[in-house]
Amino acid sequence: MGVVIGWDIGGVHLKAVRAEDGRIVKATQYGSPLRGGTGRLREAFAQARDEIGHAERNVITMTGELADTFQSRADGVEQLAVLAARELGSVSVYAGPRGYVGPEGARPHYLDIASANWHAAATLVAKRLGDALFIDLGSTTTDIIPIVGGKVAARGYTDSQRLAAGELVYTGLVRGFVMATADRAPLHGAWTPLINENFATMADVHRILGTLPAGSDLMVTADGREKTLQASRARLARMVGCDASDADDMTWQRLAQWFAEAQTRTITDAAMLVISACTGTAPIVAAGIGLSTIAEVARRLQRSCISFHELLDVATEARLGVCHCAPAAALAGLAS
Repeated sequence: MGVVIGWDIGGVHLKAVRAEDGRIVKATQYGSPLRGGTGRLREAFAQARDEIGHAERNVITMTGELADTFQSRADGVEQLAVLAARELGSVSVYAGPRGYVGPEGARPHYLDIASANWHAAATLVAKRLGDALFIDLGSTTTDIIPIVGGKVAARGYTDSQRLAAGELVYTGLVRGFVMATADRAPLHGAWTPLINENFATMADVHRILGTLPAGSDLMVTADGREKTLQASRARLARMVGCDASDADDMTWQRLAQWFAEAQTRTITDAAMLVISACTGTAPIVAAGIGLSTIAEVARRLQRSCISFHELLDVATEARLGVCHCAPAAALAGLAS
């Protein structure tokens, strides 16, 4: 089977997973924000090649085409496919149910390729389990995909369709805006409206709570300052028009708990919408950096929870990375 590397080109991260003779041995991600151009992405590819090595086959999927660097999704798909081919040599581009196309076929099939990384991961789940609810909570978004009878049973395919179906939820463990998570919060015994400015992100919330996985926050903070507990409290306090010194640490801890709960409820509500169209009590397959949040969603839905890495042959040291990079891992596994 040889060596296969699965690549997931996102709007802010490049993820790469290496499989050797069908066994995944390494999974990693790099910060590569596309806003402002593709320079950081090219740097990330160079770093990845040094760290993860070369492969006989490279398979790519993407969500980065949505970045405002590109004039349209078609333009983004084409540019990212060409860039990947230039950086990696021969590549196959994942086009969902159509299978794989070469870089030269990317633009004609951009609707199949654009933001199809969820479909790659869900397809792997469908091949391994007859029925499941696949939930991937990443840095920016959450995918919620039903698997029924060994097939991907999503009602939507494009971002627009998936948003309407509840299968794509714009809440993430790192880059999610606090002001998009809730419109008010309890403070000093009263409901306080939030300031609609990007003063803090969900990374601050989870850093305060100690639930931010190590190595998951690769982006600059909302104010450009340090990633410390004290700095996160200061950013979160601004969301309710305060300084961190206006209250004790427990006040900001409780405020962070409120936003984390609001995020969990948002995901649970979307999951309940998705499963309302399905029957049975299939297990939840958890992927992404928000594994503990998904486990809580599973508890609330009274379903068992399986980690994505359990569906693949994975070296022990790569298991967490495979969960964090599920679409890239799925490509590596499927192509092997």
